[in-house]
Amino acid sequence: MLLHGYGSKKESFYYQINFLSQFFKVTAADFPCFGASEPADGAWSVGDYAQWLKKFISRAGLEKPHILAHSFGARVAIKALSEDGTLADKLVITGGAGLVKPRSPRYMRKVRAYRRIKKLFPKFAEKHFGSEEYKKLSPLMRESYKKIVNEDLRADAAKILNPALLIYGKDDKVTPPYEEGEIFNSLIKNSRLEIIEGDHFCFCRNPELFNHTVLNFLN
Repeated sequence: MLLHGYGSKKESFYYQINFLSQFFKVTAADFPCFGASEPADGAWSVGDYAQWLKKFISRAGLEKPHILAHSFGARVAIKALSEDGTLADKLVITGGAGLVKPRSPRYMRKVRAYRRIKKLFPKFAEKHFGSEEYKKLSPLMRESYKKIVNEDLRADAAKILNPALLIYGKDDKVTPPYEEGEIFNSLIKNSRLEIIEGDHFCFCRNPELFNHTVLNFLN
């Protein structure tokens, strides 16, 4: 079962689908609000997406599938498996996200400024504050985004007992391997961390090494 990242879609796993299909039945889905899926019925949190994943696995007739999850998909997998480890067998995380880092004084000043300006000039605030990724979202998805990125999943990761492989790109600036990767490795009890050439999309930049590393783990 392949779980894509935020703002992405199942086709991001093009190389993995083609390779792993030689050895496994592969299921790749678009999360609600992404790819070809329908919009969600509200501003979903990580927990809402985890509940959706549980229902999808059940309705698709999948029995304890291995899960390969990228970035935001890893947030969903971590939340779901922290609540029910029998949902899947092995877990592969690449560029896994889900840690809320300490906020710098500069960041907090920007947040306070945004909140003040939003009360008076909401359109100006939405246009000039936030990341480029955030600015491209619809109002509903912005509310969902805030829920997602502000939830720290350390406690959830510590509950996972499934065998786990963590693969991070050496040059990943979004989820740095020596921060997110090592922290998740220390939290997930039965996990191993591999750092390979590539960035946040190392599974696309370095597919041959990535795919064989995953296959060896699953076998």
